[in-house]
Amino acid sequence: MVAGIAGPFAGVACAGAQGGAKAAPSGYGSLRPVRDLRDGKVRLYLPEGFKYRSFSTAGEKFSDGSTVPGRHDGMAAFSGPGGSTILIRNHEVNGSVGAFGDKERAYDPMAGGGTSTLRVTRYGEVIKSGPSLNGTMMNCSGGPMPWRAWVSCEETVNGPDVADDFSGGDNSRLTEKHGYIFEVPVGRVATARPIRSAGRFPHESAAFDPSSGAIYLTEDNFGFPSGFYRYLPPKHPVLAGKLLDGGRLQMLAVKGAKRKDLSLGQEPGAAYATEWVDIDDPDPDFRGKPSNDEVVQAVGRQGRAKGAAIFSRLEGAVFHQGTVYFVSTQGGDTDPADPPPSGFGKGRGQVWAYETWSGRLKLVYESPRASALDLPDNVTVSRRGTLVLCEDGEGDNYLRGLTRSGQIFDFCRLKPIPDDPGAEFAGSTFGPGGHTLYVNVQAKQGRSIAIWGPWERGLF
Repeated sequence: MVAGIAGPFAGVACAGAQGGAKAAPSGYGSLRPVRDLRDGKVRLYLPEGFKYRSFSTAGEKFSDGSTVPGRHDGMAAFSGPGGSTILIRNHEVNGSVGAFGDKERAYDPMAGGGTSTLRVTRYGEVIKSGPSLNGTMMNCSGGPMPWRAWVSCEETVNGPDVADDFSGGDNSRLTEKHGYIFEVPVGRVATARPIRSAGRFPHESAAFDPSSGAIYLTEDNFGFPSGFYRYLPPKHPVLAGKLLDGGRLQMLAVKGAKRKDLSLGQEPGAAYATEWVDIDDPDPDFRGKPSNDEVVQAVGRQGRAKGAAIFSRLEGAVFHQGTVYFVSTQGGDTDPADPPPSGFGKGRGQVWAYETWSGRLKLVYESPRASALDLPDNVTVSRRGTLVLCEDGEGDNYLRGLTRSGQIFDFCRLKPIPDDPGAEFAGSTFGPGGHTLYVNVQAKQGRSIAIWGPWERGLF
């Protein structure tokens, strides 16, 4: 372990890991029910002065007349013409349910996931919308790239060569292997070519380091250990103008501690020196249609055999000022008052920071209890450097802020949906200039939401 944490978030690990962190005042005031400017219904609880409008709900029509799919998930915002915002949004649809949009363009015409691209105003009014990647599966999160592209990640390893997964879908109907990352250019339909060298595993998020050209990748392996990866493309993507296949995949390890289990509760101020181990076969071939449980661990086991570190359910990731911040959804210890979640990892969440320039890994925050932070998922960062965490908890779900001084605060609460207890926040991203926070509600009838108000009054 490396002693001493300096710089941003220096005090956070001490507060969180000691179990004494409590929700801090947000500077915006208490949350209250606010009506959606779309239809007058209350969907969110927000501080006074904030407004919102929902848009592009599942089942509605895109501009081209095709139907908006559900399971809205990860998302990124880019500047558009005339002060508009271009959003690229994932749809985490599983199973062999058939592609949305134009099936002739689909990677796999039987797979129902992908991305949609929308041009909207900063008040959530849709100007134009349509499919931009289809025929993929379980597109969970990803990450924005500075060459004006979105990398979308498949959180699955389904395919015709693998036995059916937990969802009960029929993999024999699929025509292509899944479990890859795909590039979606802003303003154009994607080529739907997977980056196979970046691995076939349950991908979650992608964060780009402009200095090295590396893509840092998280893995959300629900029932098994997860890893933190980086993909080193054969040419710097900014110079190439796109992300190229044929690079090298590596997995993070703690120096001097083979297979270090970081999913467990951490000491205050935990920090580690790290190294990277190569994945020799990032896209393995399978014969005899092995079980989904076997295939979902095939890449990670290679890394752990060389000493790679163990995490619990790595989900959201974002790059900011030389550091990749990423969340471990079920990492940490379990408070006796909180029943442990199902799956691998019994905590309520950790936030980690990997310094790309030093190779040092630091614990940023460890949730002491569900009421402080409950199963963090997608993450973004504000102009002030405050992290915005989307919760995927078992009770009320919040958008919570984690400040540079280590304070957790509540910014927004999702009104419970009576017939959909699994509804959650996903895909938070600030639009150009920081006027609007766009976020998705992943639900039976998913929707996107634009939130705006007096940001300057608080910590975002």
